[in-house]
Amino acid sequence: MLDKVSASPAIRGLYIGGRWVPAQRSFDDLNPSDNTLYARVPDGSRDDMTRAIEAAHAAFPEWSQRPFQERAKALLKVADVWERRKDEFIDAVVNEGGGWFGKGIFEAGFVAEIFRTSASLCYQSIGEVLPSEHGKVSMATRWPLGVVGVISPWNMPGILTSRGYAAALAAGNTVVLKPSEDTPYSGGLYHAEILEEAGIPAGVFNVVTCSRESVGEVGDELIEHPLVKGISFTGSTAVGRHIAAKAGAHLKKCCVELGGKDSMIVLEDADLDQAALAANFGSFMHQGQVCMSTEKLLVHDSVYDDFMQKFLGRAAKLKTGHTRDRDNVIGPLVNTRQAHRVKALIDDAVSKGAHVELGGRSWDNFVEPTVLSNVNSSMDIWHDETFGPVVVVCPFRNDDEAVALNNDTEYGLTAAVWTADEARALRLAGRLETGMVHVNDQNINDEPQVPFGGVKASGVGRYGGRWSLDAFTELRWITLERGGRHYPPVF
Repeated sequence: MLDKVSASPAIRGLYIGGRWVPAQRSFDDLNPSDNTLYARVPDGSRDDMTRAIEAAHAAFPEWSQRPFQERAKALLKVADVWERRKDEFIDAVVNEGGGWFGKGIFEAGFVAEIFRTSASLCYQSIGEVLPSEHGKVSMATRWPLGVVGVISPWNMPGILTSRGYAAALAAGNTVVLKPSEDTPYSGGLYHAEILEEAGIPAGVFNVVTCSRESVGEVGDELIEHPLVKGISFTGSTAVGRHIAAKAGAHLKKCCVELGGKDSMIVLEDADLDQAALAANFGSFMHQGQVCMSTEKLLVHDSVYDDFMQKFLGRAAKLKTGHTRDRDNVIGPLVNTRQAHRVKALIDDAVSKGAHVELGGRSWDNFVEPTVLSNVNSSMDIWHDETFGPVVVVCPFRNDDEAVALNNDTEYGLTAAVWTADEARALRLAGRLETGMVHVNDQNINDEPQVPFGGVKASGVGRYGGRWSLDAFTELRWITLERGGRHYPPVF
């Protein structure tokens, strides 16, 4: 089914201090399905970023001191505006981000719930009353940080961008957003349009877009500027290490959600039909360009052949091509550079003895769904996050071997376990070095009210629900002395 050809969005400028501000330069934002021009986007500078930070700092006192109910109502209004305009977002993620139409529908609906869940946090930013040996009233209280810098990725420019700033706004912080240069509209300027229409006060939310060539100086200014008190980053582990190191050097709070090399473990008593369905979704949803994507299928050797027959049969039905055709569930990778990288990982594995069970072909920015077997740790694809429509399949003989294969990675984001024995699954979950484990489901799971995040090289901190408050607030100990405190007589 062919979608209508969409017009380019009207780019109004950078969004700083409640105004649309032109930049001195611009850069080309391409549709990855055919590398045609999607939009020309402002290429912000270090000075633009400085102005945005100063605008956010100026807006912080009023926003942070607003009654919490008013901040909640403002975020609920954002959710309503987003929901009313969701078709525009779907169009953007299909044409700017190369996503399948169905993925756009899911993402648009999820974002509205992020704002509503964040609005509820306005009622939950509570501390504790602590015991005191001196009879004081002793309290641990939460306070907003100030200006929060948000650096968002291209793969889920709605969910992973809004998750980075909605809870921060709820807690009373102001925000400067730098979206990915691959999705500067759907991951940045579109958000500014929504928040402006919802009436978020000037300076509370700011967006500075920039090209790949400018990202070093613009990103460093956001991280290093003394008025920025916290950093929220979602993206690759390599960039996340760099950002966390810089934030640490300046003693700033930093919440980073990074890459994954996620496994689905299929035990011998699993429902193989359902496991194959789940593996197909987990491996190939959005071309595998999800940090939670199933990148390793670990299958008990006694059911390996049966599982592979069911899984390959499903995967072979997925169509690859331009996202203007909604029947093409597998769209392009986000850019040519990423497509070449994924193909290089496949070629390296094949050159070292991997078997191509399905797919393996690539053209332009497309890589068809690919399944590799006979994979071992000498191959780059065993260790490196693929971030493409490629999954490796490896048999195992017992639970200990499955755990070892899962944990043989620097990453630790999510895992999945398929079995009819929930007690066995829970025992395994306790041994898997991941921040999340899903039993009888695939790896791509998220809800706005849960603690989302990983361990090891998959990140530090948690997003979602009340756990976001840890990332976007500071604790302050406050006491009230009421006359019961005694001091040594010498004083």
